[in-house]
Amino acid sequence: MSPRATATGLIMASLIFSLVACTHKIPKDAMALSPESLRDRQLQTRIFETNDEKMLLTASAAVLQDSGYTIEESEIACGVIVSSRERDVTDPRQVVGSIVLGVCLGAPVPWDKRQKIEASLATKPIDDQRIAVRVTFQHVVWNNQNQVSKCEQINDPQIYEEFFAKLSKSIFLTAHEI
Repeated sequence: MSPRATATGLIMASLIFSLVACTHKIPKDAMALSPESLRDRQLQTRIFETNDEKMLLTASAAVLQDSGYTIEESEIACGVIVSSRERDVTDPRQVVGSIVLGVCLGAPVPWDKRQKIEASLATKPIDDQRIAVRVTFQHVVWNNQNQVSKCEQINDPQIYEEFFAKLSKSIFLTAHEI
């Protein structure tokens, strides 16, 4: 073996060893659910006494649309609906505060301008007579410089309670053809 081949082999071996040494091991509890995730799942899920998944999805889409959401994706066979709505969240007090602070600092200070609320809904049959419906709400806020300033899940119990109350009413009206 030539000295050049030996040197190349040593360089390759040390490179591979360095890459292997840099890998991170996955922590043992990486897949463990936090207590908050169980609480959130309970907040976001309701079980309905029906075996008509299509009717549940239709009623869910109607509730979302009545609440101002636009259906972006809907796959009845998979039991999924994705929807969103946008609104202006410009607060004059925040704008004035940002301008004053910007003048003091000599640099522009952004303020929140628009928000997109996304609702994702999925159904899952539990048995022959019950179907679980899970809905999650998230919001993304952009500032006046078109940068994301917030992106988070909405965990307000009132929002979920209102959604499921409307859904229950819609299912009742649909079932009784009212």
